Amino acid sequence: MNAMRIAVFGAGAWGTALAIAFSRNHAITLWSREASEIEALRKDGENHRYLPGIRLPEGMHFTHDLAEAAQADLHLVVTPLAGLRDTARALRLAAPDTPLLWACKGLEAGTTKLPHQIVAEELGPDAPCGVLSGPSFAAEVAQGLPAAITLAAGNIDFASHWVQALHNNRLRLYANDDLVGAEVGGAVKNVMAIAAGVADGMGFGLNARAALITRGLAEITRLGIALGARRDTFMGLAGLGDLVLTCTGDLSRNRRVGLMLAEGKTLPDILQALGHVAEGVSTAREVAALSTRLGVDMPITLAVAGVLAGTLSARDAVEQLLARDPKQE
Repeated sequence: MNAMRIAVFGAGAWGTALAIAFSRNHAITLWSREASEIEALRKDGENHRYLPGIRLPEGMHFTHDLAEAAQADLHLVVTPLAGLRDTARALRLAAPDTPLLWACKGLEAGTTKLPHQIVAEELGPDAPCGVLSGPSFAAEVAQGLPAAITLAAGNIDFASHWVQALHNNRLRLYANDDLVGAEVGGAVKNVMAIAAGVADGMGFGLNARAALITRGLAEITRLGIALGARRDTFMGLAGLGDLVLTCTGDLSRNRRVGLMLAEGKTLPDILQALGHVAEGVSTAREVAALSTRLGVDMPITLAVAGVLAGTLSARDAVEQLLARDPKQE
């Protein structure tokens, strides 16, 4: 497919990594709302804050002018989830008919809405759009190491078209039409990664981690099905693949949150030390509220939410999970 103009909105680690990955075949504009951040990217030729040591491709364009960036064939929003609504609203004004993908993960604070619901409210229910999700650490993608992710959309033809346009031999994309499943898997795996970090930090071992990942997948699947997703989606890249990577990989920010909670550090200190957004922190509260409202059994999620809220210690949370009555798998 011919080269296209792709605008990436969000110059954090993942936005920068995707900009680098897609620049192999396409003309990329990388946008940040911070003029100083854009000037640093231009001057230094790398993202010192989020991806130090990785050179940005020559020819990549940088801007803090959203209207300028919006003049593209595809919009890719890679802000934290909290920025998705405002960015989508601004893009509707700047270039309303441009196809949009997002790589934000989580549930909106206070509304428990998934990203596609936010986009539908801002761009309309028939807007051409979809999500990128799957097992992918930004640093590895930026280095050009092989990875595979899912592009999910309500319209399989839309998903297939953009898979063909965007895939390359380092970042392979797979089309899926289970938008809800891809988003639920991407959101709740961050909560499970915090739980895995707590278990690892407390020295419970590899057996406990494997059990936690397996039961975590069961929780994710139950919630997804309750929201209309397909079970098989959770066996794929956006489900099991993303869950395993985030729960076991040392590059996982959410796992690091759990590790530091196990050390007894406070949440404000943990977030300051990270220097990056760990979406699982806010997502845990929203998933806990949603699961309670839907009557979906999610004990790991509720335990993580309790620890993050300060109503439960990390050790008590683990003991609470271990003390649950036995049941059929």
